[in-house]
Amino acid sequence: MSLEKRFTLNDLRAARESGAKIPMLTCYDYSTARVMQQAGVPMLLVGDSAASVILGHDSTLPVSLDFMIELTAAVRRGAPLAMVVGDMPFGSYQTSDEQGIANVFHMVQASGCDAVKLEVAMGHGPLVRRVADAGVAVVAHMGLRPQAVGLLGGYRFQGRTADEARELVASSLHFQEQGAAVILLEAVPPEVAKAVVDATSIPVIGCGAGPSCHASVIVTQDAIGLSVRRPRFVPELGDIAGRMREAFEGYVSAVRRGVYPAAGHNYEMPAEQREAFLADPLGKRA
Repeated sequence: MSLEKRFTLNDLRAARESGAKIPMLTCYDYSTARVMQQAGVPMLLVGDSAASVILGHDSTLPVSLDFMIELTAAVRRGAPLAMVVGDMPFGSYQTSDEQGIANVFHMVQASGCDAVKLEVAMGHGPLVRRVADAGVAVVAHMGLRPQAVGLLGGYRFQGRTADEARELVASSLHFQEQGAAVILLEAVPPEVAKAVVDATSIPVIGCGAGPSCHASVIVTQDAIGLSVRRPRFVPELGDIAGRMREAFEGYVSAVRRGVYPAAGHNYEMPAEQREAFLADPLGKRA
């Protein structure tokens, strides 16, 4: 199932036309990216969710742009054939459009990502327009926006009312008009996501947004048992945490029982050098 050729934005666009469903996972390091490419995962999101699942923060706000660039570059090296989306963290584009443009260019140049993700409100339209005009593919993230959790009143699903749902559809159309290449909808009812899909002509990625979206993304750690809790929309892909714990317990036991390290784990000196060293370990004869 390993990817055999580069997956690009054009492939995602083609999936919208054909009805194919595209899987996407979050990824934050080289080793995991390499395995994901081998497994055939065509799209990887280097999300600022790293703040929580990698660093242990209770929100996405603390991570810096430099940190996100390092992670994104590592994922790019690990999965050169996947479409890699780099997340622009809190504070990297909110001060001004000029700041945002410069930081987006820095992310793309330093990490090699294929697209950038921005958590957008209506006021970000001019920024998206200018970034898109410069040739950068923008993923416009709407619905639940973790960087705005204080304003939203917590991690609550969005589009709860008819007015909120209509606002999401209008926002999607607005950012399509401003040049966004992709829309990402997080934590919205499926009928709202379908309305966005029907109203727009660009690919829509769902994150807890139902089956109508053209691609689906989840936080990997949530799905493999490495997070404290698993959101309701995340499937259980396996108990990797349990298997890791068993492996670590086995190592602890092997060391404590004295069976590791064994002879096969040791480096060996040439016989004559070993004999010379053991005969005079302090070098006194010299």
